[in-house]
Amino acid sequence: MDDTYQVYVNRVARMTLPEAFQSQVQYIQLSPKFQTLSDGTIQPAAFPGYTVISPPYMDDDRNTAFYHHLQHYQQRVLEQLEPGLLIPVPSNSFHFTLSDLIWASAFRHSQDEDPTFEQRLQDCVAQVFQKCEPMVRAEKPIYWQVIGLFLRTRALGVCLVPKDEDSYERVLQLRRMVYQSPDLIALGIEQQYNFTAHITLGYFGEPATTADHDTLAQSLIVLNDYWLESAEPAEIWVHRAELRKFDDMTRYYREPSWPVLEF
Repeated sequence: MDDTYQVYVNRVARMTLPEAFQSQVQYIQLSPKFQTLSDGTIQPAAFPGYTVISPPYMDDDRNTAFYHHLQHYQQRVLEQLEPGLLIPVPSNSFHFTLSDLIWASAFRHSQDEDPTFEQRLQDCVAQVFQKCEPMVRAEKPIYWQVIGLFLRTRALGVCLVPKDEDSYERVLQLRRMVYQSPDLIALGIEQQYNFTAHITLGYFGEPATTADHDTLAQSLIVLNDYWLESAEPAEIWVHRAELRKFDDMTRYYREPSWPVLEF
């Protein structure tokens, strides 16, 4: 399902063109991942599951400058958009998703059907990492860089492209090993989306239902230009993959014994 290197780079580059924002902005919707309480406060909605990600900002001392840069950019986005339009995720939860596994109703159903499901999932991912690590580990570091804004129907983030083909192929190799694992397939793990590397900045709130699309598109185009005009590329070193659990979209955590893979 995932693209070849050049197809991926071309596809993601097109997503940052002005006409892409003008088109996609017509379809934005309120995200169900946050909810507004009766007193007007906003809190994350329950959305549990497991994922394979790079260490989040709070646990990644090798990418401090990158995430600090992104933190400032998130604030810039919030200042430019209509108040409440974007509900920001905590910057300490910023991360690069390598392979989505299972979430929401599918996760709850698997838990209900099998009390040992989580342990089995952890064991299967550990086996995949063990088989995969010799194939993807190398002295040469994996770097991806921000190319621009990533507008989705219910969220906004930045999208990334690999610095070189090797950086792409090693991440893809991990994804193939995960999604082609018979044991994980037996647990209901399947690839549901074409890979678009990104880091989510926030989810759309109530104003998304009434936002002026032309005005918003223009704001997004200006915000996207920030990356085109940046003197130096914003690069993340993808040095490690970790199995993490989440209860909602604001925190991704792990136990010390859970599997990791070093690139």
